[in-house]
Amino acid sequence: MFDFYDRTKKIPSTAATNTHEYQEFFKKIRTKFPDHTIVHIGYTSKASVSYQNALTAAEDVEDIYLLDALNVTGGLTAVIMYAVALLEEEPEMDPVHLVEKIEAKVPKARLAFVPGSLDFLRAGGRVSNMAYLGGALLKIKPCIELVEGKLVSTKKYRGKMSKVAESLLLDYLQQYDIDRQQIYFIYSIGLSETIKERINEIASEKGFENILWMEAGGMISTHSGPGGFGIAGIEV
Repeated sequence: MFDFYDRTKKIPSTAATNTHEYQEFFKKIRTKFPDHTIVHIGYTSKASVSYQNALTAAEDVEDIYLLDALNVTGGLTAVIMYAVALLEEEPEMDPVHLVEKIEAKVPKARLAFVPGSLDFLRAGGRVSNMAYLGGALLKIKPCIELVEGKLVSTKKYRGKMSKVAESLLLDYLQQYDIDRQQIYFIYSIGLSETIKERINEIASEKGFENILWMEAGGMISTHSGPGGFGIAGIEV
């Protein structure tokens, strides 16, 4: 994808999972696990129609629960892994109780990231040429967070990514009381290993027991470009 941009100065378009794809997806699960309950935790409905498509596809499916995670990428992962931990601890948990516990955590999942550059945001029409030129000149990187399910630019950082990533993490931990049992870091290809090592040091110093790095998928990478950095976790 990054090579494609280098050649064309264009970014790929992203598309939501459609209703037919969800129907086939749920059908495969039901065929493989006929006596099980399906719990689908979906990508935020505020930024994509995929969740609505899942609702439509599930109309004829029995024993299925759909939850809107109101989050994406690492934030969505944090919610899913919370559900996994619940089931590992109590495999026979009643589905209704499971869904209630997940829904209670959804508002507490926090995601923030900064793009590696403004090039991809400009190519996607998310920043104007004037804002791009000013941001590039001053080395400004916007912080993008999930606020009530929507991607929102909340603050700006200035300087090299090594400084920006550290500032983002410290600000994030000051703003949110994240459960110290687990934190997730998201990166797009090109983020320096030195930055990752420093971020790991800070997270360990702040008392996090488990640190997981995740490579950003296509959707986030089309926004952040190479060298982007993000953080996700769940508040206590």
